[in-house]
Amino acid sequence: MGKIREFFNGVVSEMRKVSWPKRKELTRYTVVVLSTVIVMAVFFALVDLGISTVFRWFLKA
Repeated sequence: MGKIREFFNGVVSEMRKVSWPKRKELTRYTVVVLSTVIVMAVFFALVDLGISTVFRWFLKA
């Protein structure tokens, strides 16, 4: 039991050293991540649509 307590005391000690982002930074990071995900999703949807169209065109010919 002593090792488990020592482990969690170490975890708590290290968590106090962490530099947590402020609310404004966290909001900015969240917006950046979500906008990047949306842009990438649209990009890959368009690429998929283009490739599908090309394959359908080749199969009809």
